[in-house]
Amino acid sequence: MKIINIKRKTKTEKRYSRKMGELTTKVTYIKKHFLGMPIKTLHKYRETYYGKIKNCDDCLLYV
Repeated sequence: MKIINIKRKTKTEKRYSRKMGELTTKVTYIKKHFLGMPIKTLHKYRETYYGKIKNCDDCLLYV
């Protein structure tokens, strides 16, 4: 068993941007795990409708 793992998980979230309004998209999280418990999120990104990969910093989490 490895002590430190890096796992990737995709889930659907609602996001909001000024130009497009409310957006439901798949967001992929890359997290570092220590003994199966998540420690740190290394990177998160989303895929657009056209297949481009974008960073999630340009969209706010819609509450």
